[in-house]
Amino acid sequence: MTTFDLAEAPLRDLNRALHEIAAGDNRTTWEILNPRGAHSVAVGVMEPVEILVRGNVGYYCGGMNEAATIRVEGSAGPGLGENIMSGSIRVTGDASQYAGATGRGGLIVIEGNASSRCGISMKGVDIVVGGNVGHMSAFMAQAGRLVVLGDAGHGLGDSIYEAELYVRGTVASLGADCEEKEMDGPHREALAALLAAAGLDADPAAFRRYGSARTLYHFDVDNADAY
Repeated sequence: MTTFDLAEAPLRDLNRALHEIAAGDNRTTWEILNPRGAHSVAVGVMEPVEILVRGNVGYYCGGMNEAATIRVEGSAGPGLGENIMSGSIRVTGDASQYAGATGRGGLIVIEGNASSRCGISMKGVDIVVGGNVGHMSAFMAQAGRLVVLGDAGHGLGDSIYEAELYVRGTVASLGADCEEKEMDGPHREALAALLAAAGLDADPAAFRRYGSARTLYHFDVDNADAY
């Protein structure tokens, strides 16, 4: 294991070292000590290494992740996993605003709660939240899945495209063009597989599914008030 202490060396050196990892490099497991809320920890990692962050992180941890498996033992600030492409990010605590924003692939697991706009403009990432999500989560979500084991705030799925939303608890309100969908066998099976991948224990039958009503794809004057 390669250990990097952010109390002794600057964050820039850490990210430079992670970016210099090449295929076949034997530095496959990294431990990051004393993050102390640092921003942009382990961003843009291209190789399938394992990164353990022991403590809380600030903005954009794991942003643009390409292949790494990142685990944060603590909570994360805004923009966790922003524009993630593949790999996975797991936070044992809570996450602040817009976790997984614009994510195109991979898996983000937040064991605690996520704040507002979780999954905003997601484009293929899977996000699983063990607790609640705040208002306007999955706003303009285009593809991927958002799974919430707790409750969802107001405006869930506002202006959603083709992403799928699963909520076990209550939804304060649905956003424009978002509606409840049928939850049939194939959806329960797919959800069960995603929950297993996230390592969270929940009965898929207890969830409700939401998605696009498809009335705002093209402008219609009769729907002007909804835009």
